[in-house]
Amino acid sequence: MILTVTLNAALDVTYRLDGLHPQGSNRVREVADRAGGKGINVSRVLHTLGHRTVVTGLIGGPTGEAVRSDLAAAGLSDRLVPIAGETRRTVAVVDEQAGDTAVLLEPGPVVSAAEWAHFLERFDRLLPGASAVVLSGSLPGGLPVDAYAVLLRRARAHGVPAVLDADGEALRAGLAEAPDLIKPNADELATVSDSTDPRTAAEALLAAGARAVVASLGADGLIACAHEGSWRARPPERVAGNPTGAGDAAVAVLTLGLIAGEPWPVRLAQAVALSAAAVAAPLAGDFDAAVHRRLLDRVEVEPLTTREGESACH
Repeated sequence: MILTVTLNAALDVTYRLDGLHPQGSNRVREVADRAGGKGINVSRVLHTLGHRTVVTGLIGGPTGEAVRSDLAAAGLSDRLVPIAGETRRTVAVVDEQAGDTAVLLEPGPVVSAAEWAHFLERFDRLLPGASAVVLSGSLPGGLPVDAYAVLLRRARAHGVPAVLDADGEALRAGLAEAPDLIKPNADELATVSDSTDPRTAAEALLAAGARAVVASLGADGLIACAHEGSWRARPPERVAGNPTGAGDAAVAVLTLGLIAGEPWPVRLAQAVALSAAAVAAPLAGDFDAAVHRRLLDRVEVEPLTTREGESACH
């Protein structure tokens, strides 16, 4: 079982428009809502791929009940912890004509110390049955900035490999607990490392404690740095659509690769192909299986080396 943690879960609302007019009225062609948040998206992908997964995190209010109902309808196992605050919503506005998506993110509830302690108890009970744990997304108000570091420490005590997909101070604090894999995007990588060069930034986060760094570069693919070496993976073509959830699809298959001990080029090819297939799907947490099959064998993965010919991330 792969355990996913979504501390700032959401009800994702997607508006699809033929064309967006920022200065005027817009007629929405289609509306969809579903349970969301990065960890939940990861669980959706894992479930579709046929792997057992359990969703945990914090949930509250009528919006939280809508999230739980949608998880049940999707066949996802839910061990979410109730809180007094209201679960947030996110709104994705998809401009079909331009092929662009704007995402509006509500801040989420404020969590009490007692609620956090209750979650930690639930987390400790779930860990013994987990083959890996994925810690994803923003932290709601009230939680300590080292919340993910606390969870990483507990996962390590149980011998459970952990993947961290966070940003800012939450990611920085988590590095000290040596996560098995971190997966920032290019902006998150630059913010935490103070470098705008993805390769330099990834090497810096590896040196800061992460056991492996895989950075999303959007339509340009991924860069990976691990103690075994470093690689660049590029998609064979650009895919138009909704990029929300593409990084979560990558996290899902990277976690599977971590558990199986697959060679890095295999993991990265899978991650690039599946994240591109997620862009082609209308909603976060889904992917287009046909696009995935079409791209998988065509993803370019090449090792990165230093001027001396050694692996860049040793």
